[in-house]
Amino acid sequence: MKAIVYSETGDPSVLQLVDRPFLEPGPDEVRVRIVVSGVNPTDWKSRRGGAPGQALPFDDVVPGQDGAGIVEAIGSDVQHVSVGDRVWLALAAYQRASSGASQETSVLPAERVFALPASASFDQGASLGVPAITAYRALTVAEDGPGRLHPGALADKVVLVAGGAGAVGHAAIQLARWGGATVVTTVSGPAKAALATAAGAQHVLTYTDADIVEQIRAIAPDGVDLIVEVAPAQNAELDLAVIRNRGSIAVYANNGGDLVTLDVRRHFSLNVRYQFVLLYTVGPAVLHAAAEAINAALRDGALSVGEETGLPLHRFDLAHTADAHAMVESGAVGKVLIDVTAE
Repeated sequence: MKAIVYSETGDPSVLQLVDRPFLEPGPDEVRVRIVVSGVNPTDWKSRRGGAPGQALPFDDVVPGQDGAGIVEAIGSDVQHVSVGDRVWLALAAYQRASSGASQETSVLPAERVFALPASASFDQGASLGVPAITAYRALTVAEDGPGRLHPGALADKVVLVAGGAGAVGHAAIQLARWGGATVVTTVSGPAKAALATAAGAQHVLTYTDADIVEQIRAIAPDGVDLIVEVAPAQNAELDLAVIRNRGSIAVYANNGGDLVTLDVRRHFSLNVRYQFVLLYTVGPAVLHAAAEAINAALRDGALSVGEETGLPLHRFDLAHTADAHAMVESGAVGKVLIDVTAE
């Protein structure tokens, strides 16, 4: 079978298409034929490493955390999926050399494989994983809840999504709307505003406006309840100016810089909670709760992809995975997918 591997860190040229033997799953493993895989920033960042040529934890690595496909075989202890089931994957490549979604078949831990609702496409399944679970976690960390997401869970809440045209921002808008929130998002200009509006945000604002604080406060006079933050270094002052007393700021990326300066006294006075979100270490309980909610949202038609719903799709075949990585690394707007095998 065909697989993409890299044996050293570096630019997209280190990705190579190779032939590999099919593997059989162990007791707690599942073998999935990958139909579509998704490319995320975490994939190229892992491939880049700290410096070109940096040593890898394995001789070579199959990249790709997210994907969707069909179960081909299951281990003896696997009960939640069966052969022939349509599934989506999360953290497929995490701490494993050969489980990434950038190959025709993947053998991976059963706890990283989730049933894909019949109403959902493989494109949707391959677009979940990193973005949707990150968004779910960001929306469920506030001091006064909700601890789990469902319709009505965010009723009477105002959620501010920074960067609503990105993949995580798109998922956060859709999941927050599904949960009943009023969603405000900030973007850089008209093109991204159109995408965030298509995703379902009720209020789409331009973050460079001089009166952005006043615009947000007009929507949420008492302050926003929760901020899903992609650029904490750039937005720290804005966030502090619009967060309510006992509000939460969930940080899932470091766009704009690694160092954040906070006014301690002003944060004290508002009892603000900062929650940092990294998908790899949230633990299996959060992953499973997120998957349940994400599947419920899929069944309700609340998590869609495509330009008409605010997330344009860019497609490559497996042989051009390097081009797919390069597109994501260049900051392309939308979701980059790789067509691996036929449905």
